[in-house]
Amino acid sequence: MSVGILGTKLGMTQIFDEAGNAVPVTVVQAGPCVVTQVKTEQTDGYAAVQIGYGEVAEKALNRPKLGHLSKSSAPALRHLREYRVSNPSEFELGQSITADQFAAGELVDVSGKSIGRGFAGYQKRHNFKRGPMAHGSKNHRLPGSTGAGTTPGRVYPGKRMAGRMGDERVTTRKLSIVRVDDERNLLLIKGCVPGKPGALLSIAPATIVGQQVGR
Repeated sequence: MSVGILGTKLGMTQIFDEAGNAVPVTVVQAGPCVVTQVKTEQTDGYAAVQIGYGEVAEKALNRPKLGHLSKSSAPALRHLREYRVSNPSEFELGQSITADQFAAGELVDVSGKSIGRGFAGYQKRHNFKRGPMAHGSKNHRLPGSTGAGTTPGRVYPGKRMAGRMGDERVTTRKLSIVRVDDERNLLLIKGCVPGKPGALLSIAPATIVGQQVGR
């Protein structure tokens, strides 16, 4: 039985493997989460498990959400997320989901919001090349032509231009779990993951060539 889990990014550090090599890892506080809804083919048309994470005061949630959580006797939880599963009968309402469902060496997909960079130009946002830096040049960081004049006489939607950068949902795939701390519900994931410290993350078994590991 393995399902995704929600967690909080704590930051990055390094650990040393058996050969003495330094391994960069991201420390994630994974759960504990509570199963708030179990969906089946008969009731909802698909099989999935909804989990909740991040306990808050009841006054922080509206009544519909509190009513939904009361069905599973769950406390007031800020975040809800669904994960598809093949056998929903393995889960029950109110069940606790913790980091011990993962194992060292397992591959996971980590999703979260990337760090917001504000308004960024062409070079930073799209890796455009700059123009000549000679004294007579008037095109150091300009975008160049954005399209023909008469036809079509406009700029096509989706043209790469300056604008807001970051603060988007990003998924980093097939990251390896280096270590699992069951007592403190910590996952040490090799490499970097989206977001800054304190950001909400979704960790799920990696999807590889149409099949999902650990499900």
